[in-house]
Amino acid sequence: MRKHRNTSLVSVLACVLVLVSCAGSPGEGEAGLRIVATTSIWGDVVSELAGEDAAVEVLVPIGVDAHEYQPTPRHIASLQQADLVVANGLGLEAGLTDVLESARADGANIYEVGPELGPLPLAGHDPDEEEDHDDDPHVWFDPLRMATAVGLIAERMAEIDPSIDWAGRAEAYARSLVETDAAITEILATVPGPDRKLVTNHEALGYFADRYDFEIVGVVVPGGSSLGDPSSAEMAALVDEIRHEGVDAIFAETSQPTRLAEAVAAEVGGDVAIVELFTESLGEPGSGAETLVEMLLADAMLIANALS
Repeated sequence: MRKHRNTSLVSVLACVLVLVSCAGSPGEGEAGLRIVATTSIWGDVVSELAGEDAAVEVLVPIGVDAHEYQPTPRHIASLQQADLVVANGLGLEAGLTDVLESARADGANIYEVGPELGPLPLAGHDPDEEEDHDDDPHVWFDPLRMATAVGLIAERMAEIDPSIDWAGRAEAYARSLVETDAAITEILATVPGPDRKLVTNHEALGYFADRYDFEIVGVVVPGGSSLGDPSSAEMAALVDEIRHEGVDAIFAETSQPTRLAEAVAAEVGGDVAIVELFTESLGEPGSGAETLVEMLLADAMLIANALS
């Protein structure tokens, strides 16, 4: 996956030194652990585990694409002061790569969960080939993988503060994710087998497709990042594929503009719906996708309604 380097990192880190020098020690004035999560999705997971026993800060605001987010100096200072930083990894936080690497080099406790969840290769990459291939970072679209993730995070929290039964909390949360998986399966039962075909804005639904027996027949922006720029030839090929497969919907994203998806739908002609899913971020208050569980259920319902 392409990395976008932060060209102003030196100047930003200079600002951080000022912020850190003015701040208190980690956790000063706060009860419990101080945890930073890179995205709203991981922030929700950590908050479910932490309850009132940790202060949780999320770097990437709700509604913002994690692939392209650039951190503020205050956020960089938070990385340095946190007891634990929970990141997705697998190239998701492209705009945070430099600052996460720098913070780790300075001793920050950074835990990337994605690589430990049996990541899938991105579509078009053969895992049996010897050369390197990109892994799909969108692990949260498989509730069972996330049930494993909460246990792994709980272990990290226990290393810092063993006085709290983090494992018990993780077990309870994992059960709710297993129940969510069953509920999603039931919601999607209305979609006939021949109609389980997905065209997405970018390759965000690989884990969803793998878990619930869907086929991704095309993407508007190829690759696991939403930052790509499809060529006219790629767009034309996608239009042909949609016509060939008889696809009725293109699944766009709440965190990305829909203009490319709309252009493809217009070129296809007919009645191709543009359906916005919550992919890189939880939803705003009142959206019905304010937690990971709500987001997964909301997306499943949107997909089922579009394809049933």
